[in-house]
Amino acid sequence: MAHVNRVLRSINDEDATRCVDIFLRPEGSIGFEEFRRDVEDGRGWFPIGGHSSRVFHEESAALAAAMADVPWLRRAVDRPGRPE
Repeated sequence: MAHVNRVLRSINDEDATRCVDIFLRPEGSIGFEEFRRDVEDGRGWFPIGGHSSRVFHEESAALAAAMADVPWLRRAVDRPGRPE
């Protein structure tokens, strides 16, 4: 069986070149990771934060930690009309 995390929430920066995913692991713990992509590079998103091994028991705790550790994230969450 493949180890597949399920994304609970994905938040993009204003330029949609960085995002933070809050995810649920198969065993039930929660985590988050920061990703980036270069628009001219069609290979997709690359993890850059080194946060994916951190373990949380609630989505809200993972989001709070991500907002504390990812500088642009608070602006993105507070941005009016931002897409989820």
